[in-house]
Amino acid sequence: NTILCFLRSFEYSQKNAVLVPVAALGVGGMLVYWLRSRHKIKTIEMGDGWWGSGERLIKGREDESIRPFKIETSDKEIEDLHRRLDQARYTPHVEGAAFHYGFNSSYLKKVVSYWRNQFDWRKQVEVLNKYPHFHTTIEGIDIHFIHVKPSYVPHGRAVQPLLMVHGWPGSFYEFYKIIPLLTEPAKHGLNEGDVVFEVICPSIPGYGFSEAPHQPGFGSVATARIFHKLMNRLGFKEYYLQGGDWGSRITTNMAQMLPQSVKGLHLNVVFVSIKGLGRLISIMLGAYVPWLVGLSREDARRIYPFMQKNVYDVLRESGYLHIQATKPDTAGCGLNDSPVGLAAYILEKFSTWTDKSFLHKDDGGLESKYSLDDLLTNVMIYWVTSSIVSSMRYYKENFSEDPDLSAYNRFGVHVPTGIAAFPQEILHTPRTWAKDVYKNIVTYTYMPSGGHFAAFEEPKLLAQDIMQFVRKVEQL
Repeated sequence: NTILCFLRSFEYSQKNAVLVPVAALGVGGMLVYWLRSRHKIKTIEMGDGWWGSGERLIKGREDESIRPFKIETSDKEIEDLHRRLDQARYTPHVEGAAFHYGFNSSYLKKVVSYWRNQFDWRKQVEVLNKYPHFHTTIEGIDIHFIHVKPSYVPHGRAVQPLLMVHGWPGSFYEFYKIIPLLTEPAKHGLNEGDVVFEVICPSIPGYGFSEAPHQPGFGSVATARIFHKLMNRLGFKEYYLQGGDWGSRITTNMAQMLPQSVKGLHLNVVFVSIKGLGRLISIMLGAYVPWLVGLSREDARRIYPFMQKNVYDVLRESGYLHIQATKPDTAGCGLNDSPVGLAAYILEKFSTWTDKSFLHKDDGGLESKYSLDDLLTNVMIYWVTSSIVSSMRYYKENFSEDPDLSAYNRFGVHVPTGIAAFPQEILHTPRTWAKDVYKNIVTYTYMPSGGHFAAFEEPKLLAQDIMQFVRKVEQL
């Protein structure tokens, strides 16, 4: 009996000897899992989509070929444009209107006269074709992009792929002045020793030479997925991203979707929500004790007076947004039919979004920053492709799904991020606010001059900031 008791207690202690470590391992494992899941980066589901007309074809894979593409024009296209320009009707503006009522009609006549009599679309088509253009079909629609490689790479230097995404009412053409600075920095006095890029600039679907989605619901997340597929198709596993306007939202979604593919994200505009009690307190205290709420003197200078800069100015500049986010096809049909209406609608943005004070100028200050050839080339990209309506729909698709564009902020951006804050940007986002979404800001620069169309207006400043950012990321 004693022996039996001894054997039982031995068996019990043996069981314990196994159970205790197993339990400890189990608890430890759960603890590790909990800690890791806390730090696990939440990502936007990549999903899939179909934007072609009709039902998605089940049989056969999509044609993944990359096809060279050339922009072309014809006598018929130019004659049709000239006829419409000749028949334009104008409304006299009120005295002293400048750009306070929108595009000044006296100056519009001058722009149209230049367009009709001096602007050479054939020559601009040659300029557009100086970089290699391509088409490829993704999710049922043709995606247009330019892909520019450096002509010379110094020995031992890595070439960094950089995807640059435009916004509205811009186009891939906005990047024509910055591309040579990034692909051949030494030629342009930017050779600070190490960074050379190959640049890929796609057209957002529905803009310019990218086919418009045929199905409803095409927003920035679908665009992000398509552009990841594009980069993958071009053979890139990791790449840098750059964007402003919608390009900022698209590239941010790309970083939230596949952070492992994004080496770094550079933005020249940042959208964050100003909702919430914390932000309200920060805004109220920031006017008096900015340092207490993490604002610099420069932030305070750019944000205040708050109501003027963040409410009244924004309301004045965003009437178009309400139309495009609700009934884009109604206003769009007039713009698609009239080149003069289209030019006034688009070029007015290149005035006040470049510098708010241009509102007071009879010519909207347009030619102080851009040439009419450059401005009209961008307008022509919309005109010849008949894409103004589909570009406007992008607002409806995005705002219908996410009315204050903050739904994806909860995912956070954990890839290295560089922010170039231009002083004339419509809204200023201080670093401390940007950190709510962008968790890993490597560089934040208060740019000395420039507005919303940074690459178009200040290519050298933007190129230098991109290079400084990438150099820092490469050293991490």
